[in-house]
Amino acid sequence: MKNGKKITISDVAKHAEISKSTVSQYLNKRFEYMGEETKQRIRESIMELGYSPNFLARSLKQKKTFTIGIIVANILHGFSTHVIRAVEDACNEQNIHVIVCNTDEDPKKEQKYVQMLQAKQVDGFIIFPAGDNEALYRELLEQNIPLVFVDRIIPELQVSTVLTDNEQASDMAVSHFAEKGHQHIGFAVPPLKPTMTPRTERLSGFKKAMRKYGLPLQEEFIYSHDLETMPARLKTEFQKQHKPTALLASNDLTLIEVLNFCKEEGVRIPEDLSIISIDDMPLASVYNPAITAIDQPAFAIGEKAASLLFDLMNEEEAPPAVHRYAPAFLERDTTASL
Repeated sequence: MKNGKKITISDVAKHAEISKSTVSQYLNKRFEYMGEETKQRIRESIMELGYSPNFLARSLKQKKTFTIGIIVANILHGFSTHVIRAVEDACNEQNIHVIVCNTDEDPKKEQKYVQMLQAKQVDGFIIFPAGDNEALYRELLEQNIPLVFVDRIIPELQVSTVLTDNEQASDMAVSHFAEKGHQHIGFAVPPLKPTMTPRTERLSGFKKAMRKYGLPLQEEFIYSHDLETMPARLKTEFQKQHKPTALLASNDLTLIEVLNFCKEEGVRIPEDLSIISIDDMPLASVYNPAITAIDQPAFAIGEKAASLLFDLMNEEEAPPAVHRYAPAFLERDTTASL
């Protein structure tokens, strides 16, 4: 705005002494036949005049809204918020707006948000699928709406999906426990559902690793409970004479309940129980003792999801594929040798 008058593309073109169409090409990042001097003149004119692109006018002309929807299953997970941040950063660089919706793992809530975002004519979706909505996802695909999944695989659909190598994460933990001399190892996980890819894959990886390292797999040491009841269930199980000396928490929220159990029952870490968490919480390194963790590459996953979605939005389609990213082992102080 200059002297109360809104700055237009025509003002920028006049100030830079170039054509209006060239400015339009610059704003739409079409630089193929544009010299560096021309781009610099446009940049300087935009800054001097304080020009702000009219995204609504651009979207009407190009039939795009420059907006995407991110639908996350549980925004309380640190992994989810980090992925969202990476996607938002990538979108910000492309002048694309982001609308974030949280479903609380509720398929009906997910359906409501998808319909709301469709009404807003978003250009694409990044979804952490809650499951049980295959028909909804299929409808998006049939309408050629760009769609990328994060963290969870829907086997029946050909959708590019980005996630951690969950079996490798469990293998890292079991390998470390084995090196420390542990044989009786437990696994704490929220209730298992086929649609919860990380939970099922981490349990599968845990079982494979126990066999791989020659350790006895004891089904009674697999604790699959709601988070609200996890501390009480662990209390009951750990009152038994036969109990684990090491425990793998399947994610950050499960770890919190495991730590609550240890605090309430006076279980010393790692003297009485060695612990590893899949997910590195923000305060894990300053907790006493500092928590050994398997860190998911959330930012790399978010960047890849955004890149895949941008390709679909630009009609640069590649065959749908599952992209798995390796986690990192962060050794700290919550494991002890036997």
